[in-house]
Amino acid sequence: MRKRQVVVRREEPTRSSTIKSVRYGECQRNHAASVGGYAIDGCREFMASGDEGTAAALTCAACGCHRNFHRKEIETEVVSECSSPHNSSNIA
Repeated sequence: MRKRQVVVRREEPTRSSTIKSVRYGECQRNHAASVGGYAIDGCREFMASGDEGTAAALTCAACGCHRNFHRKEIETEVVSECSSPHNSSNIA
């Protein structure tokens, strides 16, 4: 029997903040999986069927698939504050 080691990483609070925006791209659902084939429908981008917070918000209006079938793209922007200005005149 193998033992597994679990490592929990905790990040210290910093002055930087992270801005994330999530976008769902093309549909990756294999519609022919039940017959042993491979066929996707070509839906290019997830469009919610309903308002945010409802069950319809997780269904694509274009292809009818659940949002999890669409490729998830996360854009991350890190904004940090620097407390010490870099001054090139002090460099020897």
